[in-house]
Amino acid sequence: MTLNSQFSNVYKHGKKWHSDGVVVFFKKGSEKKVGFTASKKVGNAVKRAQAKRRMRALFFENQESLIDGIYVFVAKDRMSQMSYDELKRGFNWSLKRLECLKS
Repeated sequence: MTLNSQFSNVYKHGKKWHSDGVVVFFKKGSEKKVGFTASKKVGNAVKRAQAKRRMRALFFENQESLIDGIYVFVAKDRMSQMSYDELKRGFNWSLKRLECLKS
C-alpha cells in the first residue's frame, strides 16, 4: 500500500489491537495488502527503518497463516528497546486477538 487514502480507510473502518511494540490495524478484504509505518516518535531515520524491517520480517514469517485483508502495522517508540522474541510474542497475540489467523 502506498496511498495515504488507503491507510486512512483502514484506520477509520478497520479493527485495531495494541501490543507493547506495535499497533496492528486490520480490515477484511479480497486480497492480502500490507503497509508499515513508523513515525518520528520512534526515533531517527535509522531507527524507523529498523522498526519497519523488523515488522516486515514478522509479517513474512506469518504470511501463510493470515487470512486475506488489509494490514497496517504501526511501530511504537518502545519497539527499538524490545528483543525480537518479545516483539514476536506481542505481534502474534495481536493477530490472534484480531482473528486474522486461519484456523
